[in-house]
Amino acid sequence: MDSDMPRTGHTASGGLLPLWSMAYLPGHSHRTPPLLPHLRRLRLLRFFVRRFIGAVFGSKGTHFVFSIEHFCCDRPNPTLQVIYLAIIGATYYFIINSSFSYIPGYYLSEIHWYTSFFAVGVGILFFLLTSFSDPGTVKADNVSEYLSAYPYDNIIYTEKECSTCKIPKPARSKHCSICNRCVARFDHHCGWMNNCIGERNTRYFLAFLLWHFLLCIYGTIALGLVLAGRLKELRVIYILTVYYGIENSFRSLAPHVVQWLLGSYNTQILLMVFLAIVSLLLAGFFGYHANLCLKNTTTNETFKWQEYINWQRKLSEARASAAALKASISGMSSEEKRPASKCKSFFQRSPLEDVEVVVKRNMYDKGYFHNLCEIIFPLSTRPSFLQKKSK
Repeated sequence: MDSDMPRTGHTASGGLLPLWSMAYLPGHSHRTPPLLPHLRRLRLLRFFVRRFIGAVFGSKGTHFVFSIEHFCCDRPNPTLQVIYLAIIGATYYFIINSSFSYIPGYYLSEIHWYTSFFAVGVGILFFLLTSFSDPGTVKADNVSEYLSAYPYDNIIYTEKECSTCKIPKPARSKHCSICNRCVARFDHHCGWMNNCIGERNTRYFLAFLLWHFLLCIYGTIALGLVLAGRLKELRVIYILTVYYGIENSFRSLAPHVVQWLLGSYNTQILLMVFLAIVSLLLAGFFGYHANLCLKNTTTNETFKWQEYINWQRKLSEARASAAALKASISGMSSEEKRPASKCKSFFQRSPLEDVEVVVKRNMYDKGYFHNLCEIIFPLSTRPSFLQKKSK
């Protein structure tokens, strides 16, 4: 039978009731993993992409494309790490090559030669710490400590075993298919770091985002001060007003100043625009992850809660629909009840409006201060955790 065809069952009153509604009536248990529709869509999309590539490029082209996909997406590789180092190295090189000859200048002293180098060095240090530190790998010798450190909430985390590692799966952990390991307090796998972001290196990841945001702001302001210093040193405003007779007002001078800057210092302006855009992106990423840390939740848990809430809402709506349908069938079979007027039926409250609202209950949220302490001082680095491990 076609799976899309509606399936129905007979009620006691002789009416027909959809089986999907019967599944949520008392006495029926129905629990379908909420991820199945998403997995089906991904598999379907992958199937059509494979067919398209095969039709256009043949079997060799398909094998080549999917081998690249496997290298980039299904296993650890340093591609994005190399790209990051190339971006920060090239940016710093262009800044040195184009702007360091104007330092010291009207607004900047020569100390910025050293502070800029120090700032870039600290950024790379945070990158290395995040990339090569242990994110909190769950192993057979420490799984009992993680099980006691992170209790199950029996909502989005229940007691189970990792099918790959063959060890109990602590709450808040996840098996990363790319790294092939279970990670405690798993947030996400970061391709830029070629590493998972978990319990032990979330602090380094946040420091990386914050420092690079400040680094981009610092570079943007410093380049702006270099250009402002050149305006002062070359007396551009004076020349425009005295020798060219331009009115000494912002509206009159701005187009000429911008034209002069674009013609003489286009590299610095391009670098300023690039750093400003990157700083906005980093501010968004940092704000998102800082908000998660303040609530003691993760990116992985955000999706889990969203799926759970959506699934529970559908269950509640299905129960309400089934109850309303059952009431309407019993009302239709009763001859004593008079039919309600059309006006009354129009203003009658829908049973779906009485659906219970599903509330997110995060048992791991212990307040801003304790949540931040858990990020800065992970549970697995504390003496209590290490003492349990030694026992």
